[in-house]
Amino acid sequence: MKFLEYTPFDRLNDFLSHLNLGERTIKGCLEAYSCKHTGIDKKLSLSLENEILDYLGKSSDADSSSPDEFLLSRSSRKTLIYLVLTLNHVYPDYDFSAMQAHQFFTEESWDSFKQIFDAYMLEASKEWNENNEGGSLLEMTYKALDEAVKLAECEIYSYNPNSDADPSIERGAIWSFNFFFYNRKLKRVVSFRFWCLSTLVAEGFHLDGTGYEEDGDIFDNMDI
Repeated sequence: MKFLEYTPFDRLNDFLSHLNLGERTIKGCLEAYSCKHTGIDKKLSLSLENEILDYLGKSSDADSSSPDEFLLSRSSRKTLIYLVLTLNHVYPDYDFSAMQAHQFFTEESWDSFKQIFDAYMLEASKEWNENNEGGSLLEMTYKALDEAVKLAECEIYSYNPNSDADPSIERGAIWSFNFFFYNRKLKRVVSFRFWCLSTLVAEGFHLDGTGYEEDGDIFDNMDI
């Protein structure tokens, strides 16, 4: 996978790099990748293909309504592998080679993405409207995505692991979302992740006791 630079992403990424909303902080990042394999990608791609085929072999007695039926298609397996490879580049400190990828991706629509964005990014959108011209945060996101991957031709996926396997979880995390916009014709994927942190917990207050220890130091030299 090759990282692709898109100028329209810069303005959005600058805004979402660390949006302080008082007790909460919202972060977000858009990144585009070409689906061209590197040497490491080829090895991981083959490993994932074998893992999926092995999984399908063990679940061959599943009925036709199985949610994993789509994996029978080689093109669908390639899509899944591209998404995992993208995750590997988005989160270079994590190893996704052993994950059971079929368990973590859900196909979405623009409407479902919009509902989540409108609900969870409401405060961020208000902040954007107060400080930026040219359209709402969602409109600018749509335009940037459309320029990069032509949304009308895209498949949209969300990455939904359990909390133990979620690389976006930080100390103080309240919620997080990972979306992928994949254009099969262009062989291009855009990752859009956005998450919310408790500012107080992220800064260490009331989490590990350090806040209380600092308070104690204040009284050490006082007569009570």
